[in-house]
This record gives sequence, C-alpha cells and structure tokens, in this order.
Amino acid sequence: MATKHEQILDYIGSLAVGTKISVRSVAKHQHVSEGTAYRAIKEAETTGLVSTIERVGTIRIEQKPMSNIDSLTFRALLKLIDAKVLGGSAGLAKRLDKFVIGAMTPDEMLRYITKNSLVIVGNREDAQRLALQNGAAVLITGGFMTSDNVIRLANQMDLPVLQTSYDTFTVATMINRALSDQAIKQDILTIAAIYTPLSDGVQTGLADQTVADFTRLRAGRNDFALPIITPTGRLIGMVTRKQVAGKKGTTLLERVMAKDPLTVRPYLGVTAVGHTMQGRSISVLPVVDDSWQLLGIVTRSSVYSALAELGTNSQGTTIADQVAAQMALVTPAPAEGPAFTLTTTPMMMNKLGTLSFGVMSEVVNYSITYYLNQKGRRNVLIDQLSLHAFRPVQLESTVHINVAPLEVNSHEGTFDVSLLTDGLLVAKALVTCQLLERTTR
Repeated sequence: MATKHEQILDYIGSLAVGTKISVRSVAKHQHVSEGTAYRAIKEAETTGLVSTIERVGTIRIEQKPMSNIDSLTFRALLKLIDAKVLGGSAGLAKRLDKFVIGAMTPDEMLRYITKNSLVIVGNREDAQRLALQNGAAVLITGGFMTSDNVIRLANQMDLPVLQTSYDTFTVATMINRALSDQAIKQDILTIAAIYTPLSDGVQTGLADQTVADFTRLRAGRNDFALPIITPTGRLIGMVTRKQVAGKKGTTLLERVMAKDPLTVRPYLGVTAVGHTMQGRSISVLPVVDDSWQLLGIVTRSSVYSALAELGTNSQGTTIADQVAAQMALVTPAPAEGPAFTLTTTPMMMNKLGTLSFGVMSEVVNYSITYYLNQKGRRNVLIDQLSLHAFRPVQLESTVHINVAPLEVNSHEGTFDVSLLTDGLLVAKALVTCQLLERTTR
C-alpha cells in the first residue's frame, strides 16, 4: 500500500499543468498535517513536478523528461537575466531554442519567429502579441510593463512573458552565452543515453521474495544483480550472487539484500560512472530518480561500449578544444616518448600576462591522452596530476612538451611530463591515470 507521502506525490502529479497549490490546500485535500504536505511539495519541487516562483506561488509544471541533453528552459532564464514573470507561468518548463530581437516591423519579424523561440522587445505590444500568437515567448527589456490583454493571451497560450531591467544588448549577450554552453552540454554523454529502462525487461524483485526466486530469475545468466523495490517502485536494495551464496532457498531477500546500495542518476556523466564501476569492481548499478524511484539499470559493459563509440569531432568551443587546436606533434618523436609544441595565445593568459596554470594542466592532459589514444587506449581518465611551475611563460612563446611513460599496464598509467621554453624547464608534472577498457565479464 502506498504511503501518505507517495499518495500526496501522486495527487500533485495528477493536477493539470498550471494549477496553483499551497501547503494548506494540499493538507486539506489529502487529510494530512501541513508538515507532511510541506515535505511532499518540497520533494515534488526537487523532482520537477512543481516550481515556486516569486510573486506567483507554487504551481504544477510540466515535468522535464530524463534525457542526455539538459535543455535550456525559460525558467532557467529567470535567474540568468534577473527577470520576473508577468504572465504565462505554466510555460516556464518549455525549451528555449533561439532568440529574436524585435527591432523590425511585424511583417519582417514574422519570418524569424518560431516555436520555442524568445522574442526580445521593449514596450511594443504589437510585437509581443505577434510573438505569442506564433508560439514564441516574450522578454520585455528596460523594465517596461505590458497590457492586461497581452498577459491574458500569455496565460491562454501557456507562453511566458518575462520582464527584465537589463537593456536588449545585455540580455542578448547573456542568452547567447547560455545557448553556447548548452551546445557544449549536448556533446557530454550521460547515463540517460545508455541505461536500460524498466520497460525493456529489467528484472526486479520484492523484499518478501526468496533466494529460490532469485535463483530462478538468474537462470542462464552468469552475471546477475537484482534490484529490490517496494510495490510502488522505490529502490530499497540490491541482491547479487555474493549475498545469496550458501543461503537457504526459503530465506527472504529482505534479509540478504544490500540496503542503501550505490546508485546513479540519469544526468551523471558516463565517464565518471565508469570510473566508479571499475574502481569498485561493480558490474551493474541501479539508475534512480531523485526520489529513489527505480528507472532501470546500467552495466559496466554498456558504459565501456559507449565510451568506445564516442566521436572525436567536437564543436571547438571549450577551453580543452582551443588548447588542443594549438598543440602540434613533433616528428620524429624522441626515443623516450612523444613530444609536442604549443604556441601560446591571449586566450591562454592570466591577468598577469603569463600562461594560465589551468591551461598548463590541460596541456599535460592532452599530451598523455593523445599518446595513449595512439596506443589504442581510447578511454583515459586522469586520476592525479601533480604540476609544479618554475618560471612564467609569456605570450606568443613556444612551449615544448615531452612525455615520458614511467609505467603503463592494463588498467593504469604513470607519466612524467616536462614543459620547456627556450631550452629552460618551466614546469614539470607527475600524472597517474585510469584506463577504462571494455571487459568480457
């Protein structure tokens, strides 16, 4: 039977998007204390069922689906540009794809307005209405207000009308940066893209099942971990062969399961999860949401397969990409190991006009990763990097990077890296890294 807490969450989830709720109203409807209602509403906010908006209140919103791309929404803009909501608050969870500056005639603007776009305007009600009628949200700059008719239309269309005191140029710059950051996030592979959901036949067990049930479920499978859930789908434990070894067939799984097991969230990066699984010799991890509802499982083989298939092409917009673009391999390579050259650019400098310590670290990272990639080791994760800088490196200097492998085995590598300019040692690094490789187990 579902708990009161779960019943309240189910009730909130059944409300229409845009419904305003309060602790008092939920407590009265569900016949619970206000404290119980408050805790459930806070969890609903954490899981994306509701949102609390200043001067509006707590409203039921469209819950964002789990995916490998954390979309930029209109709600995210509120804090980014210090905006407030004038109308259409039920549409704050909608995705923002692009923005249009309303500095043209309505006929000209119409060509550029698309669904999921944002029209940035001042006190032009004709442009505001045109945007809403064509599926776009509105951002009013300069602190201007709008009419009740526009706000009424925004509420009908579930499209936000936002207001900010910033000028058009400033908010356009800020939003453009946010969209650029979002494009980078799209290249980061997360667990959401590779895990096996419950709907694909993931087997689960209940606490009152037995060891004999576990044995039956794992028949014909060499490596098997069984998530144990409540009748409502909340994860409460994991059972593996190790837990049931030597136990009677009638023993309840509740007595042998590992309680509070290690879990992963869909938004975690695949590389970080692979590091954890290899370091702890874990073959299967349960995937849960923020309220511990089981979503599925992820296996170590699927993590390594995903890492092996990652493309090497990128958008060239991250600091790592910009550093890599300036690295050149020295040929033929010295006998002790590979060597590279780097020509410093203004982007790499700190405020004192010398090479940034962070850029030095990225240079070391790139050098080792490149060397191991050429040796067929595709998935490299730096564990420790001890970097010592001895001399400042000036703008437009040429840095020579020498990589000396100290020890490389099937799972780890240790390297000594030297950075020189004009024949003088400017920095030295000792690096250890993990090599995340697919296993056959």
